[in-house]
Amino acid sequence: MGSTGGDPADDSALVAGLQAGDRAAFERLVRDHGARLLAVARRMVRDEATAQDCLQDAFLSVHRGIARFEPHGSFSGWLHRITGNACLMRLRSAKRLAETPIDDLLPAFDADGVRMGEPRTALRDPENELEAARIRRFMRQKIDELPEGYRIVLLLRDIEGYSTREAAEMVGIAEGALKVRLHRARAALKTLVEPLWNELERS
Repeated sequence: MGSTGGDPADDSALVAGLQAGDRAAFERLVRDHGARLLAVARRMVRDEATAQDCLQDAFLSVHRGIARFEPHGSFSGWLHRITGNACLMRLRSAKRLAETPIDDLLPAFDADGVRMGEPRTALRDPENELEAARIRRFMRQKIDELPEGYRIVLLLRDIEGYSTREAAEMVGIAEGALKVRLHRARAALKTLVEPLWNELERS
């Protein structure tokens, strides 16, 4: 999985405190990791109140499962995974992960296999921070326009950095199915961001 922050030595002491039932250790957990985990929840559920609920669910899961945490593993990565799972549980309960057609967002080809519509151009490197920030906002907006099941797969693999196996386990589908869904999500996202790419190319 991608970088999740946290100092292994500090985390080792924190884990020991949590496993001993030290209240101060739990307060430190919230202080040291809460903001980062809340950011993960916000990206996944896109609703502040639900993200806060997911974080509370995650901390409860940490409290219940800390005795089973293996010291040789990444504590920060473990927290990240628990938070992701808490978000997925909320999304499932709201039936937001139900399969939704994505065909209207995919590139279209004619009978000869030629791409229809305005061709995509390569996105140049942003020339300044304002342009880079605009691109980031636009990309987040377009990711949010994907059907939920595809958005989550894209988020887990390309933003949160989970492996195919990890993401498939979290979503509850086979690795092959996840790869197909990810490919379609990436293709749809390319279609959605083409207007900005072409605008920047012409400017």
